Order: sequence, then C-alpha cells, then structure tokens
Amino acid sequence: MSIDTLPRADRPSRRRARPPGRRWSSRFDLKAMPYVLVSPYFILFAAFGLFPLAFTLYYSLYDYDLTGTTEWAGLGNYAELLADADFWNAVVNTVGMFVLATVPQLLLALFLANALNKRIKFRLAIRMSVLLPLVTSVVAVAIVFTQLFARDWGLANWVLGWFGVEPINWRAERIPSWIAIALMVDWRWTGYNAIIFLAGMQTIPKDLYEAAAIDGASRRRQFWQITLPMLRPTMIFVVLNSTIGGLTLFSEPTTFYNGNVDGGSQGQFQTVAMFVVKQGFREFDYGYASAAAWLLFLLILIGALINFLFVRRLGGAK
Repeated sequence: MSIDTLPRADRPSRRRARPPGRRWSSRFDLKAMPYVLVSPYFILFAAFGLFPLAFTLYYSLYDYDLTGTTEWAGLGNYAELLADADFWNAVVNTVGMFVLATVPQLLLALFLANALNKRIKFRLAIRMSVLLPLVTSVVAVAIVFTQLFARDWGLANWVLGWFGVEPINWRAERIPSWIAIALMVDWRWTGYNAIIFLAGMQTIPKDLYEAAAIDGASRRRQFWQITLPMLRPTMIFVVLNSTIGGLTLFSEPTTFYNGNVDGGSQGQFQTVAMFVVKQGFREFDYGYASAAAWLLFLLILIGALINFLFVRRLGGAK
C-alpha cells in the first residue's frame, strides 16, 4: 500500500523540520527586534538626558571650580542658594515673565486655532503662515523687538505718546522689560501652539457639531460645550510644554540685552536659566550652578503639576 492511498490522518508529515538557525532568527524577530528598534531613543536619552542629570546632581554636592578643585559641600550649595537674593530675584523674574507670556499666548493660540478650523479661502497658506515666526532667527527677532522698544525712537513709545504716556525705558525697568520679552515670546510661539490646537480640533467628530446644530446650539456654545472638553488632552500637552519652555526662558531675554546674561543693569529680567549660565560660565562656580539647575528642575515640576491640575479642573475632569 502506498502512502498516497493511506487515510490523510495516517499519512506521515511531509513538513521539514525548521533549521535551528532559522528558529533562533524567528524568535529574535518576535521578542528582541522591537527593543532594538526603539533602543536609539533610549541610548540618546541616556547619553544626553540621564547622564547630564546625574552629573549635575553629583557636582551640586561639591564646591567645584574652573581649576578642577572639588570639595565636599553636601547641601551647602542649596542652603546658600535659598539665602541668595540674586537667585530669588531670578525666580521672581522667571515666574513673572512666564505668567505674562504664557496665559495670553495660550488664549490667543486657542482662538486662532478655532478660526483656522473653519472653512476659509487660502486655508492652507494661512495655516502655514502662522509658523513663520517660529522659523525666524531668534537674533533677528531680538533685533526687531529691540528697535520696537527703544527708549527714544521706538515704535512702542511713539504709539504710547499719542495717549500722553511718557517714554518708557523698556530695558531699565522691571515690569516694562517683562512685557517686552513676553510679547517677543508670544510672537514666536503663538502660531506653534495654534497648530497643535488645530490638530486636536480636527480629531473631534463632526457628528457632534451637526447634532448640536440640529438642537439649536450656537457656534459659541458648541465651542464651550464640545470643543473645549474634547480638546482637554491636547490642552494638557500644550500647557505642560509651555510651562517647561516658559520656566527655562533664556534666548529671548538674553538677546534682548545684547547677549548678556546679567538680565539688565540690576538683573531686572534675569531668569533662572540665565543665572545658571552666569554662575557656571562666568563665575566658574560649577557646583553652585548645578544646584541652581536642580532647583530650576524642581520649580518646573511644581509649575507643571499646578498647571496640569488647573487644566483638568478647567476641563471638567473627574
């Protein structure tokens, strides 16, 4: 009796055994390859994220200067910082400019995104144009805003003069300098946040708006009752991202004062990031600068947590 005449269940299997090398390759593809594909991110994060954090934390516990002399200080740098009036001045400046820049920026970005989400002519070109400030050089932006806020012949003082306001020395006074830098930040980053809000709005199902319109809801009510609640995850991302950027503000105030990290003649707009650079690369007190960097990290965590809870409550999250 031949094999072909046997019942199918009684026939011997003709499948060849898979070579050991191929079995190992298949197992590697299934279990190890995903980790290999994502490993570049973790390698770069470890090299440029975790290592600098650990290195900075280590030297924040030492008196470490340019000569390479290290002496154990424990928490001495942190205690000295908490009693340093210049450091607290930088903290107040950072928080003040952050509030002045971030709150109007996010509101403008939200309403700009809502306008861009409607059917308008040349919609693609207009959406792309809001990103132009972002790709503009920071130095070029600083030069323009320095001219706008010049004391004697700046456009800002010229316009204020129409209302009888005396010329303001924008770089010599604290609040005016905060306002000028906040406007510079808003001009650069409002369009970027608007595009992110717009992307979030376009994920909202259109059926919700159609049903609301049938029920007689106006566009304003649709915005408050549908758009904002559905946009909450995007809002959380934008707020946290803006918090990190606002509390690490460096480029705009530095270029506003001709590249000097002093933040004005009396430090009236020196941020914590500028304070860290000054201590580390002008005073060459790397241990003190490292401690300031870690306190800035703590400030960012506190600010991010407060804003996260605020946005969740604002959006009606449970």
